[in-house]
Amino acid sequence: MIDLGATIRVIPDFPVEGILFRDITTLLQDARAFRSAIDELHARVRDLQVEVVVGMESRGFIFAAPLAYLLGVGLVPVRKLGKLPGETLTVEYELEYGTNTLEIHRDGIRPGQRVLIVDDLLATGGTVLATIDLVRQLGGEVAGVAFLIELVGLGGRARLDCEPVISLLTY
Repeated sequence: MIDLGATIRVIPDFPVEGILFRDITTLLQDARAFRSAIDELHARVRDLQVEVVVGMESRGFIFAAPLAYLLGVGLVPVRKLGKLPGETLTVEYELEYGTNTLEIHRDGIRPGQRVLIVDDLLATGGTVLATIDLVRQLGGEVAGVAFLIELVGLGGRARLDCEPVISLLTY
């Protein structure tokens, strides 16, 4: 695996002063780095007997779609409120500054189906916890969660009640 961390641009004071923003667009622009990230994530999840991949809006789609393709399984999007056309299940969750709502198609996960949840970043864990809730409400079994980046100081991993939790890079 190439040094993925070297391909991620750090932008200080974005979106607010005091934050070091990890910009993955530079990794995505580097074909070798992007391929390496997908290949490494695939290597870490291929033995989980996944039946479907769930990608979270919006950067999670970037990593979830190629993983679903490589695993030979379908992709189910979890979107912000009002973005899915079919019958949906919704969950509201807390943010540091308010609440947000996510939704999934009610027919996206079958009861007992083994699900891999994928996003670009694990921070406090709020978004992935809400997604886990949606999957479980539909009867899915969370086979694991995978991220490109984990911000360990924000404690998201400790809030998750599923295994494995996979992250390629930690800060």
